[in-house]
Amino acid sequence: MDKKSELDLNRVLVDLSEKSDEELREILDQLCEEEEKISFRRRVLHAKIDILRAELVARMKRTREDGGVISGTDIDRLSEILARSLTSVSKVDISGEEVF
Repeated sequence: MDKKSELDLNRVLVDLSEKSDEELREILDQLCEEEEKISFRRRVLHAKIDILRAELVARMKRTREDGGVISGTDIDRLSEILARSLTSVSKVDISGEEVF
């Protein structure tokens, strides 16, 4: 998609009744393509997060196996890591971003 035909996501739903069927199909195709890109990036980010969490957990386990003492702080951190992987609620504030 070149710059001229790039979709203005903030105006995509403006004046729908004045758009031809072909224009609506093109917009739909572009939105689906954009959603696929975002979805792929999200899956990659989730995989990286999972890998980092697993590495932190493995390091804590190794510390314990090597005779090290796991502190209360380590237990709290481990609990936090594992709890985050069970929730899907975002802690990121997007209220200042233009989403629509």
